[in-house]
Amino acid sequence: MHGAALDRADSLEAVPARAGVGLKTCHVATILRDRPDIGWFEVHPENYMGAGGPPHRHLAAIRECYPLSLHGVGLSIGGAGELDRDHLRRLGDLVRRYRPGLFSEHLAWSSHDEGYFNDLLPLPYTKETLQRVAEHVEQVQEALGRRILIENPSTYVRFAVSDMSEIAFLTELVHRTGCGLLLDVNNVHVQATNHGFDAAAYIDAFPVAHVGEIHLAGHAHETDDLGEALLIDTHDRPVDSIVWDLFARAVARTGPVPTLIEWDADVPDWPVLHAEAKRAEAIMRASSSVTAGAIHGFAG
Repeated sequence: MHGAALDRADSLEAVPARAGVGLKTCHVATILRDRPDIGWFEVHPENYMGAGGPPHRHLAAIRECYPLSLHGVGLSIGGAGELDRDHLRRLGDLVRRYRPGLFSEHLAWSSHDEGYFNDLLPLPYTKETLQRVAEHVEQVQEALGRRILIENPSTYVRFAVSDMSEIAFLTELVHRTGCGLLLDVNNVHVQATNHGFDAAAYIDAFPVAHVGEIHLAGHAHETDDLGEALLIDTHDRPVDSIVWDLFARAVARTGPVPTLIEWDADVPDWPVLHAEAKRAEAIMRASSSVTAGAIHGFAG
């Protein structure tokens, strides 16, 4: 599924180019009572695979008031085996039920044979892997009837057998499948620190024309067995100042796009999370003002 058909499917319930947050049960009552000024909410569809109950009541009530994005963690897009058809069917049911404006998944694998892991594991960037991931992406897009976004990963090891860069891999994946990209800025910083490359150069080279969403999150600082710095993508604290700077650099290229604050553990009270979203929107507004000023100056 390519081109205009994918774009039409995406436009039905559009997510605005504003900041959103991950929907947490502890915040639902406050959100429904106060109707805060927030652009949208994102959920992991795997938490809503049951037929009914409180999770669906909460999500249905939120969906009546706000746009929604689904961010999958269980498809194992990069897995060596076939996609789980039952999982894909249930995803399709959720998409039809809640009409999310965006659906995204990770460039990773999390299953092997009958085993499922709690981690999103890295891939070697080879022609063989690219072919397998492209086939899986096309299968998901056909099943859901829409373009999906693929997220750049956070990783802690690298494969010696890779024969292309991550950016080259993602760019070719877009070319083959018509999918979009989710730029996780925190993942860029985590990888850059763990693997010793320039995060700003990665942002500058990223194919931003295909970015449909950005993610921001907090990370933990640890050390490896050699005493070297090791960052862990924990989603349990505020966004780091370095990540905010990289985000500003990214939106200077992308312009405003839907941007999510991911905070999945040690979740704070609603005002703290909402403040992070407001900060992201302030950076997007500042970027738009600078861009508009530059265009006006050139035109003059």
